[in-house]
Amino acid sequence: MTDVHVGGCVCDALRYRTVGAPRRVSACACRWCQKRTGSALGISVYFDKHAVSFTRGKLKSYRLVSDAGRWIESAFCPNCGTTVGWTLEFLPDFQGIAGGTFDEPAFWYRLERFVYARSKPDWLAIPDGLEVCQGMPASTGR
Repeated sequence: MTDVHVGGCVCDALRYRTVGAPRRVSACACRWCQKRTGSALGISVYFDKHAVSFTRGKLKSYRLVSDAGRWIESAFCPNCGTTVGWTLEFLPDFQGIAGGTFDEPAFWYRLERFVYARSKPDWLAIPDGLEVCQGMPASTGR
């Protein structure tokens, strides 16, 4: 059976569905992830673009230049402002999904890497076994 996971924004006006396993799962402490989450880091769950469908609501988008000097186009709910996903310039065939927006009460995906570790708070310990990148990883594909 294929893994299917659903989620959406805080007000539930925006909904999405993912099919299959994620291609990559990262924690990131870049300034964009910190600002979009209002926290010390963001959890990014990446799928092939064709494996994600937005099933309800209309997305609003915003494009900015990241810490790495590349564009990020974020997708969010125009009603409540929740960022649910994004596309990265260097991974145009992937759809990023904000890990905390999945409906499941537990994080069902396995974290693989920690990106922008250089800007994480000192009190945040990175778990053993993760690939750690001080900035943007040299290898962007998988």
